[in-house]
Amino acid sequence: MAPIRHNGSDGPDRSDGSAGDPVLDAVRDCVLAVGVRRTTLTDVARRAGVSRMTLYRRRPDVRSLVGDLMTREWIAVAVAAIPERGPGTNARTRIVEGLVAGVRAFRAHPLFRKIVDVDPELLLPYVLDRRGASQEALLSLLAENLCEGHADGSVRVGPTERQARSLLLVVQSFTLSLRTMTEEDDPELDGEAFLAELRTILERTLTP
Repeated sequence: MAPIRHNGSDGPDRSDGSAGDPVLDAVRDCVLAVGVRRTTLTDVARRAGVSRMTLYRRRPDVRSLVGDLMTREWIAVAVAAIPERGPGTNARTRIVEGLVAGVRAFRAHPLFRKIVDVDPELLLPYVLDRRGASQEALLSLLAENLCEGHADGSVRVGPTERQARSLLLVVQSFTLSLRTMTEEDDPELDGEAFLAELRTILERTLTP
């Protein structure tokens, strides 16, 4: 799988592996501090060390910048979650382990947690109305790996695009809704138990 490059990748390193862009880094810091609704372009400009007019030329409002930020962060998480190719590792294993690891990483991601806790309505359009740029990129990654699985015989042959979209629907539901079903004091119903169940669902879905 070819890595996805982001603009501004020469900026400061992040512990979660996301690329650095001074403006998006500033948006990230603001959102983590106060949430999306309380973040202003003035706050972002001050943290990024640029003028408000520079931001206006790039994006008209904070939510547009947050959309760019989510695309950068979510793609970085997804790319990092897919295991590297290696001897004895087929495409199905890479897809399944990558998706399970991706759900775990998304749910632990500080930006995702902040948005879910403080500004969950920001995610609703991408669940109910339309696909966003990050979803399109994730579908492309899935389709590429599914094609490899069709070729090596590890993945059930089917319409690649439909399979990719179906997989994304499954993992989105686990990512967004898992905490409504978990009981942290019950090992049979905690988060890891459900991730094990997700692994089984994916394996049975993809096995020829």
